[in-house]
Amino acid sequence: MHVWLGLLPHSVQSFQFLCSQNVISMDSISRRLKKNGTSNSENSDGRDGKAVVRRRPLTMTELLTSTSSTLATIMFAWSIIRQYCPHGLRQYLHMYLGKFIDYIYPDPYIRIAIYEFVGDRLSRNKAFAAVEAYLSNKLSDDAKRLKAEVGESKNNFSLSMDEYERVTDGYENAEFWWTLSKISGSAKKSNSLYPEPDRRYYQLKFHKKHRELVIQSYFKHVLKEGKEIKVNQRRRKLYTNGTGNRWLIHRQSTMWSEVYFEHPATFDTIGMDPEKKQEIIEDLLTFSQRKEYYAQIGKAWKRGYLLYGPPGTGKSTMIAAMANLLNYDVYDLELTAVKDNTELRKLLIETTSKSIIVIEDIDCSLELTGQRKVKKEESSKEEEKIKEKIIKEPKKEEEDMRSRVTLSGLLNFIDGIWSACGGERLIVFTTNHVEKLDPALIRRGRMDKHIELSYCNYEAFKVLAKNYLNVETHELFEEIKEVIKDAKMTPADVAENLMPKSRQEEAETSLRRLIGSLGEMKRAAEEKKKRKEEKSKESSSSQIVNDKESDD
Repeated sequence: MHVWLGLLPHSVQSFQFLCSQNVISMDSISRRLKKNGTSNSENSDGRDGKAVVRRRPLTMTELLTSTSSTLATIMFAWSIIRQYCPHGLRQYLHMYLGKFIDYIYPDPYIRIAIYEFVGDRLSRNKAFAAVEAYLSNKLSDDAKRLKAEVGESKNNFSLSMDEYERVTDGYENAEFWWTLSKISGSAKKSNSLYPEPDRRYYQLKFHKKHRELVIQSYFKHVLKEGKEIKVNQRRRKLYTNGTGNRWLIHRQSTMWSEVYFEHPATFDTIGMDPEKKQEIIEDLLTFSQRKEYYAQIGKAWKRGYLLYGPPGTGKSTMIAAMANLLNYDVYDLELTAVKDNTELRKLLIETTSKSIIVIEDIDCSLELTGQRKVKKEESSKEEEKIKEKIIKEPKKEEEDMRSRVTLSGLLNFIDGIWSACGGERLIVFTTNHVEKLDPALIRRGRMDKHIELSYCNYEAFKVLAKNYLNVETHELFEEIKEVIKDAKMTPADVAENLMPKSRQEEAETSLRRLIGSLGEMKRAAEEKKKRKEEKSKESSSSQIVNDKESDD
């Protein structure tokens, strides 16, 4: 239909041309002359005696009447063709008629369509999403039709192109025009019970002299910028795996469930030594900006971090601060819910780039610490008891076996071949007892950077005092400085003492409460040390007595 309608302007122009030449109006003029009884002699020029027909242009009414008749004829012919002409023949005519029109009226512009869905329509075209994000920042002032939606941050509106709106983009002294269009679906063409949905697409129009520019650099520029805008505008998420039913999204199962990640921790709020903190920040930023470097040295773009230290030293808070610094998603992997090594590999495949994969308390997750050690031989009676117990166990208990993830499977997860799928990932392990972990698990290349998070020192205390009390200096700071270096108090305990317990509580009250807690911990530590020394003396004296008795 649109091809025939495209011919209408040309038909009208041809009709107007014929009218200007009085080809169509000759009969009407002759009839008008006969009716009025006009003779040739009256219209003679007096020289050769030949009659000259005086030409009169058509009136507006006559022109509109003739044009309406022509349009009606075209519409009637088109309806007949649609009803009786086979679909294949119509496509054939459409193709060659378009070529004929291009031959007569050559078009210097090229058009490229990027559809929203590709293949079996189950997956959204990544190029369409990238173009959509790219054009959201290119909306000019002359755009009249826009769509407003609530952004993922829920604090503002995000604007995008409405259907049939055009946006002009400039790149390297060339102009490009983007238009959002759609192909209306039809219930007759669909074999399913539901009507075929509309197909949206972006159309890029540009002059043919910019063809090489578009293929070589412009498309790459649009995809790169669009992906970066989409990543920066997205709302980050926290994922976890479980043993329950899998979630179904677009008919594809996923092994992760998700919530929005809204942890407020930053490196500014972490209570630790400033120099050590800055070292960690520089390491993270360097990693996130070294994509080409990792490709150059032939290494997967990932990095491992081992966070270890006593409970309450801020290991989980450190992970949240890392995610907020780099704008990464977080995957909290629960190893006890993973059935075997194959399922662990599937979980890795479903993670995205720009993410942190976290395994907390890895020393407690699975029996991974002693798999390389030689186990003690058990007595024959104990082996028989175990065998009898296994035989008597019902089948249901066999189905509910605990995780069969092995140390070898976990090592392959960290730096095996499958770990290279995707890119820009951090793998973070946390533990309270680093000495219990297998050396092969935490060696360099797997856990590249080891970060010890220990008890709170004076520098970390000043950061916490600024965060919780908005106090940078105080007369009690010197007293706290003398006490805190001998008391082993975690940053979590220091923060709890600094937190005001009422709305009227002043900073000095919180600081004195902290001094009291530090004094109690210091005395408790001294008493514990004293008892330990006494116990060691008693054991040494008893050992001397036993040696004398053995000599006698």
